[in-house]
Amino acid sequence: MQSGLHPSIHAFQASQWDALNPSAYPGLLHGFLSALEDSKSVGEGTGWTPLYAAVKDGDALVGAMVCFLKSDSYGEYVFDWSWADAYHRHGLNYYPKCVTAIPFTPATGPRLLIQDSYDRGVVTELLIKTLKSELSDQVSSWHILFPDEETSRDLLTQGSWLKRHGVQFHWFNQGFETFDDHLATFNSKRRKEARRERRRVQEQGIEFERLSGHAIDREALETLFQCYQMTYRVRGSRGYLTREFFELVVARIPDAIRVAFALHQGKRIAMSFCLKDETNLYGRYWGALYDVDCLHFETCFHQWIEDAIATGIQRFDPGAQGEHKIARGFRPVKTQSLHWIQHPEFEQAIQQFLTSERQHIDRYFSACDDHTPFKDFEPELLLKKNPS
Repeated sequence: MQSGLHPSIHAFQASQWDALNPSAYPGLLHGFLSALEDSKSVGEGTGWTPLYAAVKDGDALVGAMVCFLKSDSYGEYVFDWSWADAYHRHGLNYYPKCVTAIPFTPATGPRLLIQDSYDRGVVTELLIKTLKSELSDQVSSWHILFPDEETSRDLLTQGSWLKRHGVQFHWFNQGFETFDDHLATFNSKRRKEARRERRRVQEQGIEFERLSGHAIDREALETLFQCYQMTYRVRGSRGYLTREFFELVVARIPDAIRVAFALHQGKRIAMSFCLKDETNLYGRYWGALYDVDCLHFETCFHQWIEDAIATGIQRFDPGAQGEHKIARGFRPVKTQSLHWIQHPEFEQAIQQFLTSERQHIDRYFSACDDHTPFKDFEPELLLKKNPS
């Protein structure tokens, strides 16, 4: 087997690449990655320089990792600005660094793509050796962000990695047939609040449509992008993703896209954009052209829980942070990241920091867990969802 690094996803045939991703995790689909590149949402001047590690057996692609060389820490959702500052104060460069991540996407998923018929350990070792040997004199560190359990397990058997935890809030389908079944798991107070919240949106004359990527026409795409940019405009900035990205990704992976539009008097005024695979829904972007009371909660949470129940989705990951999700039926889950730090003294210092941070994360997780709205909570149902 041979291994090497490539600067573009276009070095690989889409069919060969996607064959390594049988779960169709959307952030690693060839169509998603090529849309990022071709729209210039990543690449020169963005802070995200693509780099793909690949293992081939003859002409067959048998393993791959998506990496980026980063000149800053924007769009990662695992915050290491203080690490960069510490390097700077000691006269060292923290950037460039290498990250294995989905740009602007804090969604747990596979970070190693390996053909099933090959030994995962052997292919993983080849990928890691290739990246470290090629990049060791170029980067300060390598960061694997939001890996799933299988990826984490494979990587932790290969070399020295520091493990970091975070907390997000996810919804799990417990065999619900209707939205009322979901609400029936709430205590009385929270159930009334959720119904009042949904009723408040209806009373303001708001209706909804939920579309697959196949149903998004040019007019819908224009509103989608306007709403996306509005989220950043109110903060005095611009969105990371270009309009062309949305055009390309809708065209290339329509089956992996779901969009909810809020309508007032027949006009689309807000949207929530999701990616999906067979069992998971990932909330990604939201925006509204007008302020409407409770609209964010309905568009980004209630609509997608209703949709997940109707379509058999098992888990809804609405994105990073947000304790307000707890009251709406989302449970705290632990996320993880892995970090390879080249400088031995900084590796030791960061390890000490992470040991202390984990104690805070554990307390925060427990506090969130104590405030779930559910009248009956069975933690054994979620053990496999939460990495230890």
